[in-house]
Amino acid sequence: MRQGAFLIPGLLLLSLIAPLSLIAGPLESANHPHHQSMSVVHEAEHDVDHAWETYHRVALGGTVASPSLQAEIEEHLHEARTLIAQAQEAAEHGDEYRLGHLIKQAQFHTARAREGSKEQKR
Repeated sequence: MRQGAFLIPGLLLLSLIAPLSLIAGPLESANHPHHQSMSVVHEAEHDVDHAWETYHRVALGGTVASPSLQAEIEEHLHEARTLIAQAQEAAEHGDEYRLGHLIKQAQFHTARAREGSKEQKR
């Protein structure tokens, strides 16, 4: 029984810490050959992280307008994350055109998710 007393607090702590690894941290190197491109990706990544945080607050508060809207918001946020990963690759390869296109798409999905998160239950 004593082992179980540590299991629940341990799982709670893990559930609070684990999402932190998904949040955009500091930019790794100012000496990167494509530093400006990496900065653009990093900024967009923070924007997506903020949109996720906003969505989670609304979802946990139970104020998302509908289950279908909730699914739509999550879809936009997942798509934005995927596009950020692709933008990271484009930045690493110095592909400025592709980078710009991917960042614009990620911003579109992030904006749609934010709009959905603002829509309240009636």
